[in-house]
Order: sequence, then structure tokens, then C-alpha cells
Amino acid sequence: MFWEAVGDGRVRCFLCYRRCLIPEGKKGFCNVRQNIEGKLYTLVYGLLTAVNVDPIEKKPLFHFHPGSNVLSISTVGCNFHCMFCQNWNISQQRNVFGREYKPEEIVSVALENGADGISYTYNEPTIFFEFAYDTAKIAKRKKLFNTFVTNGYMMPEPLKAIAPYLDAATVDFKGSGNLNFHRKYMSVPDASPIFETLIEMKERGVFIEITDLIVPQYGDNLADLEKLVKWINENLGSETPFHLLRFYPHYLLQDLPSTPVKTLEKAAEKAAETGLRHVYIGNVPGHKLENTFCPHCGVKVISRDGFYISGTNLSNSNKCGNCGYKLNIEGNVKRRNRFYLF
Repeated sequence: MFWEAVGDGRVRCFLCYRRCLIPEGKKGFCNVRQNIEGKLYTLVYGLLTAVNVDPIEKKPLFHFHPGSNVLSISTVGCNFHCMFCQNWNISQQRNVFGREYKPEEIVSVALENGADGISYTYNEPTIFFEFAYDTAKIAKRKKLFNTFVTNGYMMPEPLKAIAPYLDAATVDFKGSGNLNFHRKYMSVPDASPIFETLIEMKERGVFIEITDLIVPQYGDNLADLEKLVKWINENLGSETPFHLLRFYPHYLLQDLPSTPVKTLEKAAEKAAETGLRHVYIGNVPGHKLENTFCPHCGVKVISRDGFYISGTNLSNSNKCGNCGYKLNIEGNVKRRNRFYLF
């Protein structure tokens, strides 16, 4: 889907903002879309590297059906080359592999194991768009919700196509959108398309949460963070959940230390001062900012222990049990989480 022939046997892919021009026999940047005799083919349709039931908080989605379970699926490949990728063994894999599934089978697995929805995650779902699209349509008919964990580099036309079936998305920033960081550590020439994707998602009614991976040497640059937060506040709204994630050395970037917790706390303070009302700190188990607080009266309304919900103070309509303020939470809170591995 989303390509055209441009002559001399070459094709142009219009799935993501890289818009790869691919000669005959070659693959795009993501390594999973190949020009075969002048036609563009996906190499990973239904070839899944993971089929897990996760708590939705792992995505992380804290305000969308909190406490629910999601069937998480992935393939190999990615349209980013992040030097710090935690899932590099699938996202940066040069060989295509996986266990074969049909969309109907994935929906059946989700239903059979008590999942409330399906999450397209672990690697970038944009690059296995066709399988995600076919699966999401069936899932929607079966009353399951669909969520993407994405870098936000999808072109508008694919996003418009899947939006009727896409209920929520976690959109991942790294280094607060710093341009030099994206170029040096992610092989991404420009971060501006991510903002365009977010605007399109909002207009299409997709529930949005934002993550920002804070890397030590860039984490103290609060100017970048403040710029990002102002944009979120002005374009997505002050109650957009914002997750500051702790960096851990991994893959090709093991020479940096883990992000100091104080750096994350300074960033959280700046984000709150700049206007965001739901700021979280991730990858720091037990931190106070794992919890959800009422932005009106400050009372804790959802208590979390890692990915588990340990207590709530919300009505069925997601109003604060103390002051009655209506929070930006979609779906009722469930206090159950289970893990499965297939």
C-alpha cells in the first residue's frame, strides 16, 4: 500500500516521511519493503516476532482504559535507526523472520486470552502497516480497541486510512525533539513530521499520550523540553499525558550513564510549570510520578506500582473522588493485569 512507480523500474514509497526511492531488487530504509519487478511488496505481512499479553501501562498508556490488558504484536524492521534502541534485535534486524499469523488468528488470540485490545508495538508499526490495518479492522468489529506505539513518522494518507480503527497512540519523542540528537543518534534528518502526525491524529479523534526519552547529555537542556511542552500544550491540550522516560545504556550507545533521576525530576517540574497537568516519570519503579493526580485538587486518583494499578479514587465517569473534577481518561479503570508469552 501507498507507493507508486516512477520509471526505470524504481518505486517511491509513501508510507512514511522518508519517502524512499527504491530501485529494482532493493529495499527501503526500513529493510522490510522491497521493490520486486517494479512493484513494492511488504516482506513482513503476518511474520510476527512477538505475541504477548501486556498491561496497557507498559505502552505506556496511563489514561486510556487504565488497567486493561492488550495483546502486543511486532515484526522486524523500523524506519528509524536509534543507537540506543531497547528492541534493536528486532527493529534493526537485517534478516526477515517471524512466526506466521493471519489477522483473524491474532484477534482470536486476543479474545481467548482476555485482552481488551491489540497494541502494535515493540518495533515501529508503520512499517508493518498492511498487517496492522487488516488486523485492526477485524479487532474493531469484535469490540477490541487498537493502539499504536509509534515514532510518529507515518505519512498523512496511511494515517487517514487507519484512523477509523485506531483508538489510541503513544507517540515517542527522543531527546525532547532536539534536531542534532535526531540526526546523530537516530538517523532522522528532521523531527517536524512528528508534529504533523500528532495534529492529524488529534483531528481524527485518536487518543494521544506522549513520551520523551531523556538522554543524559541532552536531558539538562530544558530549553528543548520547554519548547516541546509548549507545543503539546498549545496544540494537543494541557491534559495530554506526558511521560518522561529514563534512558538506560543499550545497543550502540552504552558509553553513556543512565539518566539521573534528578534530571528527570527537573524536567518534570519544567513540564508542569510550562502548563502540562499530567506529567509522569517512567523507568524509575516506585517514583511518585508513576501515579495520577487530580489536576484540580491534587489528590491521588490512580495509584500504580510499576505497571500495576494498586488503587483508585475515581467515579465510574472518571471524576475525582475528592472534588468531582472530570479527568482526561478514556474508559473505566480496571484493577487487573496478567502477563502471557506465546
